[in-house]
Amino acid sequence: MASSSLYQRELAAAVKAASLAARLCQTVQKSILSSDVQSKADKSPVTVADYGSQAVVSLVLKMELPSESFSLVAEEDAGDLRKDGAQDTLKRITKLVNETLSTDSTYNISLSEEDVLAAIDSGKSEGGPSGQHWVLDPIDGTKGFLRGDQYAIALGLLDEGKVVLGVLACPNLPLASIANPDRDASQDQIGCLFSAKIGCGTDMQLLNGSTAKKIHVSTIENPADASLFESFEAAHSMHDLSSSITQKLGVQAPPVRIDSQAKYGALARGDGAIYLRFPHKGYREKIWDHAAGFIVVSEAGGVVTDAAGNDLDFSKGRYLDLDTGILVTNKKLMPLLLNAVQDALKEKSLSTSLL
Repeated sequence: MASSSLYQRELAAAVKAASLAARLCQTVQKSILSSDVQSKADKSPVTVADYGSQAVVSLVLKMELPSESFSLVAEEDAGDLRKDGAQDTLKRITKLVNETLSTDSTYNISLSEEDVLAAIDSGKSEGGPSGQHWVLDPIDGTKGFLRGDQYAIALGLLDEGKVVLGVLACPNLPLASIANPDRDASQDQIGCLFSAKIGCGTDMQLLNGSTAKKIHVSTIENPADASLFESFEAAHSMHDLSSSITQKLGVQAPPVRIDSQAKYGALARGDGAIYLRFPHKGYREKIWDHAAGFIVVSEAGGVVTDAAGNDLDFSKGRYLDLDTGILVTNKKLMPLLLNAVQDALKEKSLSTSLL
């Protein structure tokens, strides 16, 4: 069991950073305009909030944890914001960042546009097996964000290549379980924050700061009773393969499709028992898409592996090089899930070779 004081300052800083970034994202989501959307090389939508969130997290971590060796592995860089025509966007981001930080009475600063660009660009670290590296997805689930649906600010810390803490801020996730389709959504308290530290379990609280409580993954042992999470976007995961696996397991419930690492949080508290992610061929998983979710589930008693049952390795830089996909469930279900996955993959390979 890890010492309860180990990484405590870092976890407190991460909670503060992710909570403030979530506040900025909520402000933007309420007033989304088509002009907020920029284009990236992979054509996925990225917003003013994406850049603003990254700037806020970077700045808060640096202010809370002064260090000469600050390292942040993050999704965005400020290249596009330095181009001609981006001045209005940069101005808006700078205003948002200053307004967000001013909501915290401990910060009395006024940042210039250059300060904000530098904060965004501090996320260019490559990570790796040595030292400490923060890992950030400033808005995980940008399509969900643009739809007004689920997204997460996902922040983790690597120490010598291992994930030692993680925070998931999920502004649109109800505090109550989403597993019950008949629940009265009008009664929901909305906005969850999940936090986990190695050896200390996983906590959940309202984003606005309610008392944290320990959570645990589902204890279901019979796959027929298990409900399953997968990506909302078919482009993000092979739904046909997931369907084949659930048939082999005898899963009765239809899949729950939600965006972002909010799935990891929902699974960590037992809303569902299985999460499958099978990216299309050629896609390389990034460490920021899984680091925070990985420890939130692991510390809640769950297991996260690749499709061959190997542990995820976050020590190799910005990418997770893994076998085929990612499986998340509880310890009792994992052997059954692995068998079903291997059978489904063999069948898929065989049918492809016959074409």
